[in-house]
Amino acid sequence: MRTAPDMTAFKVQASNCAILPAVELIGEKWAFLILRSAFNGLVHFEEFQCGLGIARNILSNRLSKLVLGGIMTRNPDPEDGRKLVYSLTEKGEGLLLVVIALRQWGEKWGLGRHQSDLVDRRDGRALQRISLLSADGRELGMRDLAWAERAEVQPRAVHNVLASFA
Repeated sequence: MRTAPDMTAFKVQASNCAILPAVELIGEKWAFLILRSAFNGLVHFEEFQCGLGIARNILSNRLSKLVLGGIMTRNPDPEDGRKLVYSLTEKGEGLLLVVIALRQWGEKWGLGRHQSDLVDRRDGRALQRISLLSADGRELGMRDLAWAERAEVQPRAVHNVLASFA
């Protein structure tokens, strides 16, 4: 028998959730496509514009939003001071998993027509699918998850790497 959720507690938790501000910052298609382009080495406004086929005013707006949000930086090009270079910040590079997870989800459900795979540069092998793992390495599904107050959460075990070599 399903127990009705405590809606007051849900509203409080939902209002403090990081998803809303994250979606407000990067939750539209052009932001994701700009990120994908940056992950693939595009750095100049003209490259983004040509590669994405996006209107200049929309691109300018989205790049400015990503810069203001700390996802990208905008600096003069050291080789051509008339141009600007857009670079991912550490915060922006942290979105790599999000972009790859979204692509893998789309591939799994037959969206798009992918012609290439992302591979490990070292050995050329395809990546494993992104999945949720428990602290002990088990793959988790939706039914395995629950929310807990931070004070009640058990810390992750620290693995002694040296002990495994003994």
